[in-house]
Amino acid sequence: MTLGLLLAGCSRQASAPQRGPVEVGVVTLATQPVTVSNELTGRTAATTASDVRPQVNGIIKARLFQEGSLVRAGQPLYEIDPRLYQATRDEAAAQLENAQATLATAQAKADRYKTLTDIQAVSRQDIDDTMAAARQARANVHQYQATLESARVNLEYTRVLAPISGRISRSSVTPGALVTANQTTALASIQQLDPIYVDITQSSSQLLQLRRALAKGSVLPTRAAVRLKLDDGTDYPQSGTIEFSEVTVDPDAGTVTLRARFPNPDGLLLPGMFVRVEAPQGVVPNAILAPQQGITRDAKGNATALVVGPDDKVVERTVTADRAIGSMWLVTAGLKAGDRLIVEGTDKAPPGSSVKPVAVKLEH
Repeated sequence: MTLGLLLAGCSRQASAPQRGPVEVGVVTLATQPVTVSNELTGRTAATTASDVRPQVNGIIKARLFQEGSLVRAGQPLYEIDPRLYQATRDEAAAQLENAQATLATAQAKADRYKTLTDIQAVSRQDIDDTMAAARQARANVHQYQATLESARVNLEYTRVLAPISGRISRSSVTPGALVTANQTTALASIQQLDPIYVDITQSSSQLLQLRRALAKGSVLPTRAAVRLKLDDGTDYPQSGTIEFSEVTVDPDAGTVTLRARFPNPDGLLLPGMFVRVEAPQGVVPNAILAPQQGITRDAKGNATALVVGPDDKVVERTVTADRAIGSMWLVTAGLKAGDRLIVEGTDKAPPGSSVKPVAVKLEH
């Protein structure tokens, strides 16, 4: 019986498996240029806006446009009763004709008197008087020409024209309404919506941080297109470009305004809409992107990572990962190119343990 027990014990020892290093999935890190973007809030604004106002007094005779339609610059929008202005123009034209006839008579008399100077048939005073009368008659002609031109302009103002091209609002007056040249209420307003502006607000601290990074060379400037998300979360199909940024900081909000221009051929964007803008801020030329599943955080929020050292032992690193780009973390400290970051099996690989690294391919 003793011999049997010994044989059974030897059999169990021979069949016990040998435990080797735990397999972990790793990703070998490499540097690459990464565009750094910020998601900012913005509000749309018309590229050009103009109020339609009367420049003469009168009664609105007709409205010549459809509310909410597209109008072109110079298109007639309203007609003001022109009869009074037509009469004023005709009166100025008659006064001009009378002044021209007077000038012709005065000039002919002055020319005759001038030929009699040598024989002294008329006095010098008479000659001076006729010359002065001719000059006065000529001045009257110029005066009535200006009066006629003013009357013509006022008559043209009875047809209120569109100052710019764009989409016109509803009308604030109807036919029969009295309008005045100095009224504060606009008849309508026109806004140009293609292209359209998006005014974006960015905190001054973020802008200062970006400028410091640009100065150090750790971030390169970018001119990449700006993308837009609508208020319902959908992507706007057109991309835009940054036009300029304000040179002053809003003292109340501590923000700087950037202005972007977006094509708006279908009129989807309307002035006053709130949108979100993905604005590229710069390019990090030698960035380290680490998969998010390879970065953990402790109770204090500090980011840590597990890497496989040269001797296939697990090493814990404290890293700086403040920005997420898609499914990756942008790591600015703690990891370098060539590090084998553990992304699978981290719960089975405590720091200091030996592991068997297996390369895995992750989908971004």
